[in-house]
Amino acid sequence: MDFDLILAGGGLHNGLIALRLAQVRPDLRVAVVEAGDSIGGNHTWSSFATDITPAQAAWTAPLFEHRWDHYSVRFPTHVRRLAAGYGSATSVRLDAAVRAALPPAHLLTATPIVALDSTSVTLADQRVLTAGAVIDGRGQGPTSALDLRWQKFLGVEVELAEPHGLNGPVIMDATVPQHDGYRFVYTLPFGPTRLLIEDTYFSDGADLSPDLLRGHIADYAAAQGWTIVATLREEQGILPLALGGDIDAFWDEAASVPRVGLRAGLFNPITGYSFPDAVRTADLVASLPAFDAATVYKALRADSRAAWKARALYRMLNRMLFLAAHDEERRHIMQRFYRLNDALVSRFYAARSTLADWARILTGKPPIPIARAVRTLIAYEMEHR
Repeated sequence: MDFDLILAGGGLHNGLIALRLAQVRPDLRVAVVEAGDSIGGNHTWSSFATDITPAQAAWTAPLFEHRWDHYSVRFPTHVRRLAAGYGSATSVRLDAAVRAALPPAHLLTATPIVALDSTSVTLADQRVLTAGAVIDGRGQGPTSALDLRWQKFLGVEVELAEPHGLNGPVIMDATVPQHDGYRFVYTLPFGPTRLLIEDTYFSDGADLSPDLLRGHIADYAAAQGWTIVATLREEQGILPLALGGDIDAFWDEAASVPRVGLRAGLFNPITGYSFPDAVRTADLVASLPAFDAATVYKALRADSRAAWKARALYRMLNRMLFLAAHDEERRHIMQRFYRLNDALVSRFYAARSTLADWARILTGKPPIPIARAVRTLIAYEMEHR
């Protein structure tokens, strides 16, 4: 074998697996094969401080470029600051960390993969690399097993003429006009005059119009009184949000190839955030007793199934949001949620809501008619039996 483990795709999940294995299993010969020029592409991955354990926070700390002790949300009739830690890791730091951790010959960037199975990858130049196991982390692939909607966004990192006046992130400004689903603007202050501004949609469709969203961002900046003097960087994404599906059928599509990340159905069903799952997956892989394909596949499939089962109520809320609610009602649902207490909100975003949390979320005056909501949920279950 050329390697003990080949990581197909150099995105967040495989990048973190490579980094963690280098830390705790330096005896393993691990390779990363990535079609792009760098590990992690061009992305910012944000997460809440409570999403990961203290031990996980310690080993991922070098990846975080920005941290805050609070964040804010804005709605037409409700503005709130939440006292919860929030941080942003960057692809630049992930790339640097993986390059420092792996021997240069084990990092194959600008190297497309044309085929793979559980123990080998075939490269575009027809070289074949072999390993005890291959983990496929090449992002969301086509599937008929999951019922998905989308969080799509375009973000622009800008330099302003004058200080923006923000002292923490605004992770959801839903005071903006609503269209194409539920829309909000997400803003991260990276310095006194430096901002990342993202125009974001929870949408039924996966289409993205960069020019249109750039215009929306320029309009938003002007409405805040900000003058953009330079555009430093741009990123975009189309992330899955799950309404339902058959996780076993989804994994059967893998043909016994171990998967991670979006290819394993691992993403927060409400937010699309992937960093906490990626950290947890890296720890799981590093703890395996063996690195043959069967062992790796079994562990990753079991972990994905367990996460899918535990998140069933989150998918039910997505069905309410996307199927039962009209566009303007989607904003009302989110505004109502952000009137709940800080600890509940933190557990919700970490996908660790308690039964008491669910009772609080699902009771009270509903933002949409109960009869419509019940009809929608029943019709969905009947259709997807």
